[in-house]
Amino acid sequence: MRVEVAYATPERQEIVPVEVEEGATMLKAVRRSGIAELFPGLDPEQADMGIFGKVVKSPQTHVLRAGDRVELYRPLKIDPKQARMNRARKKKDEG
Repeated sequence: MRVEVAYATPERQEIVPVEVEEGATMLKAVRRSGIAELFPGLDPEQADMGIFGKVVKSPQTHVLRAGDRVELYRPLKIDPKQARMNRARKKKDEG
C-alpha cells in the first residue's frame, strides 16, 4: 500500500511516497522512506510523529492505512503559550 512520509524545516519540505506492506508501522515507513538521509540530524527513533497533523504516541506500534501521511515533527524552540504571550505583549507595546 502507498503512504507518504513528510518532514520540513523552515528552509525545506520533503514528502516522500513509500510503498509498505499491510500492517506496516509508522516507524517502518519512515525508515523505508530514507527521509533521515535527506535531513542530517533527523533521528526517526526520537522524533515525534503524527498522521495528518494528529500526534501519535507510539509510532513504533501504530499501524498505517493506505493513503496515510506520516509527519515527523521538529522539537519546539519555544513553548507555544510563551510565544503567544510574547506576541500579545509586543502588540500591546506597539499600540
